[in-house]
Amino acid sequence: MESIRERTEREERERLSPLAAQSARAHRQREEEECTIRTKFQRDRDRILHSKPFRRLKHKTQVYIAPSGDHYRTRMTHSLEVSQICRTIGRGLRLNEDLIEAIALGHDVGHTPFGHVGEEALRLVIKHFEHNEQSIRILKVLTNEGKGLNLTAPVLDGVLHHTGDGVPTTLEGQIVKIGDRVAYLCHDYDDALRAEILKPGDLPEAVREVLGMTPSQMITTMVIDMISVSEGERKIRQSERVAKAMQIFRRFMFSEVYNSPKLREERRKGQYIVQALFDYYRWNLDRLPAGYLAWAEGNETQAVVDYISGLTDNYAIDLFQKLFVPKH
Repeated sequence: MESIRERTEREERERLSPLAAQSARAHRQREEEECTIRTKFQRDRDRILHSKPFRRLKHKTQVYIAPSGDHYRTRMTHSLEVSQICRTIGRGLRLNEDLIEAIALGHDVGHTPFGHVGEEALRLVIKHFEHNEQSIRILKVLTNEGKGLNLTAPVLDGVLHHTGDGVPTTLEGQIVKIGDRVAYLCHDYDDALRAEILKPGDLPEAVREVLGMTPSQMITTMVIDMISVSEGERKIRQSERVAKAMQIFRRFMFSEVYNSPKLREERRKGQYIVQALFDYYRWNLDRLPAGYLAWAEGNETQAVVDYISGLTDNYAIDLFQKLFVPKH
């Protein structure tokens, strides 16, 4: 008798585009018994969603460090928004939404406390640190007490190549690569308006004319554009007009928000905390929680990076105060 999983796999073959990734063809690092209900990609999504690293994202900065307000994005809300945007694109192109969702939920689990500020801090100390590579290390090794989640190759490939020069091997991964940028630009712009760092009139004219005025209009424009120009293609792309407007939008956001003088002092503090904690644990390895040295196979620097990069913003601040601030 056909199991629910086998029925779903059959429906994928019948319903999805010939260019879509098929869950039945995916392979894991370690082979394991199949679930009778869920496909491999569905299980990957569930493993990520129920993991500790994903839960920690609710207390990790997107742009604003410890913002005064309940409505600013965190890494968790960003990941959920990336998933929603990318699944919409995937459905329009008849691609595998379960694979898209797994990649989107897992793509940022390697982010440090204080977002890109913490990433830059570690990079200054150890010369090379990329959050996408740390995401892979978390998913393959650190989660589940050093056993990892044993995810499929297409999910890991999409997470690794969601940023940087590499291109994901699946169309689903390519959707997340562009959709991640769509999400953070539009939603960080929305948060910048809320924080009064920007006003609606500050948006470049070229962006307003092509993408729209509001985050919702911008997302809709870019989603429809990606579906329209990628239909039946072996590569996910944008039209030249929309891609150019998006680049202008990105340069504007880096200039006026991400590198804004208004955020500079908080960024400096976050960077200082990460570097101070790194230095402390590098010279006090016995204070690291159990397991990190073993999971790093004796590489002391890697063990410290693994611990520090996994901290949430609030935990890093509390730890800094505990270690360096005298009690009254």
